[in-house]
Amino acid sequence: MDIEVLGALSVRENGVSIVPTAPKPRQVLALLALNADQVVPVTALVEELWGGVPPRSARTTLQTYVLQLRELIAEALARGDGERLTAKDILATVPGGYRLETRAGTVDYREFERRAGAGYRAMDAEDYTSAARLLADALSLWTGPALTDIQVGIRIDMEARRLEEARLCALDQRIEADLRLGRHRELLPELTVMVNQYRMHESVHGQFMLALHRSGRRGEALDVYQRLRTTLVSELGLEPSAALSRLQRSILMARPEAPAAAAPNAADRRRVARTV
Repeated sequence: MDIEVLGALSVRENGVSIVPTAPKPRQVLALLALNADQVVPVTALVEELWGGVPPRSARTTLQTYVLQLRELIAEALARGDGERLTAKDILATVPGGYRLETRAGTVDYREFERRAGAGYRAMDAEDYTSAARLLADALSLWTGPALTDIQVGIRIDMEARRLEEARLCALDQRIEADLRLGRHRELLPELTVMVNQYRMHESVHGQFMLALHRSGRRGEALDVYQRLRTTLVSELGLEPSAALSRLQRSILMARPEAPAAAAPNAADRRRVARTV
């Protein structure tokens, strides 16, 4: 079974889609796919579908959705000529819940984590050329926001936010690697879009400031800082972090810092709300 969640939901068995059209069964499949090869408790599925006020028929209705998914799986299995399996082998009932078996199929978010991890290790080794390539390769798996076509409840929303945070971390480090390699001008179009998309993300603004400054656009770099400061003060009542303030001062004195100093550390980032 092959699973994709980094964009629209795609779940294929024998190359055949088993994604239903009805919203609730799609939601069930999405949560199972996000936890492939792991038990998803019935309570978690019920919470996802109905929040804190499930109907009295919730468990019976959930069983109906599972049966619908198994029908689609059975149709896909019928087109194969390999091992003899039933739909219950693929979407298994286990004590307390259900488990979607991939049987060593591809899972895009796991592949993303593998590639991103290799990129982070290259960054730690100061191999910025490899890091930029590996992280770009990881990010290429994303075709849009995670599960962009799924009606989400509490559980899927939480997982989608976690995945988006992982994407932003990989993107941050890929840009950092490109800055280390002197690709300042090449980054400007991408960072111009990002500072508008993430209006209070300090790391993105720091990277944009540095890229502008090193491209000979010192005044624009300082304007980026002032716009961010105005936004933070007016919307959150916060001043920019110490790291970003140091970068601003270094630009004022025409002495740019190394790329690593441009981005606030993890503690700085946690105090800044982001608009995703």
